[in-house]
Amino acid sequence: MKTLPSIIAASLGLLSSPLLAQTTGSTFTNFVRQVQIDASKPSSQWVQYDLQNVAPTGDRLSHLAIDPGGARFELWTVKGTTPPVNYLLDTRYVSTYSPIAKVAIRSLDPYVTIPRTRADHPFYVDITVNFLSTDPAAPAGAKSVNLLQHMQSYGTAGNGIGIDRTQATLLGTQSMTQNGTTTLTFTTNSIPGADRAKVRGEQRYSVFSVADYQAPSSQLASQFVQIWPVPNGSITGITNNQLVRFQMPTVTFAVTDVYPGSSVIAQAYKGPVILNTVGTRILGGCREYTSETVPVNHLESESAFKNIFDTDGQWTIELLTESPFGLERLAYVTFMLDRTIQMNGSVNTID
Repeated sequence: MKTLPSIIAASLGLLSSPLLAQTTGSTFTNFVRQVQIDASKPSSQWVQYDLQNVAPTGDRLSHLAIDPGGARFELWTVKGTTPPVNYLLDTRYVSTYSPIAKVAIRSLDPYVTIPRTRADHPFYVDITVNFLSTDPAAPAGAKSVNLLQHMQSYGTAGNGIGIDRTQATLLGTQSMTQNGTTTLTFTTNSIPGADRAKVRGEQRYSVFSVADYQAPSSQLASQFVQIWPVPNGSITGITNNQLVRFQMPTVTFAVTDVYPGSSVIAQAYKGPVILNTVGTRILGGCREYTSETVPVNHLESESAFKNIFDTDGQWTIELLTESPFGLERLAYVTFMLDRTIQMNGSVNTID
């Protein structure tokens, strides 16, 4: 038996993962699970230990010694909802001679707790492998690792909570025999769906050790990215080129699949529709969804426009969304406002 606490604290940097909840005021709490691998026993009998209330950053020694079969360390975060939702963020396998691997996923969304992106944007997967042996006499598990790619759809309106990840579809497997970092670029995702803008699901990239006489194949590192649909919106209650007399009608703003962490903006400005115009916000149509972690639907109506439409003439109302991918227009309507009362008549006198 060999104790390797320094590997956990220094080499792997497990508790310094950027995927951990970032602030003490977050609704996420973290724990690390250590599973002792014993090839002589079924996995249901493997000893495990949970290190609770792990800080967002820092170092800890492994609680249990590392046996000849090695140990798997799992990094979990728990969202404090009712019921709580658990997310497996990362794993590490440690043994006497096993290589070290790391998987990191990047996208245009800087959200750090769980990597995510939108269906119409690319993402990047960085796979780093260290300590692979070039000695022909070395055990098989020391000379190569396997990269597995999985995909799983959430369905037409799912959010991934409570899914059975053992049902994910294997997209491919490849052997990796070189140390260093390999970057995979995905311009499109593999989630199935006829409307490519509306797919939702996740893609997982996992590095596994090669099985040998001492230990079974074990997961060295894993990470998944969530794919969320593209939002679409509408403005109802007023139509394009409508003539509005005297009083503005009630206008309803609707958005389907607001991207998590985004905001919805309704604004108005004088004149024809012009992209990137900064107008006056219509408060009844605006809302922040910056704390959401899954897409939401937005529906708001406004009838009290106060002093926004202060003069007659041509006006434009726009429905926008601001997300990590920029400010985008979802819908607009241009109309004419004419509240002038005209009177035609004549004055006659009788002598």
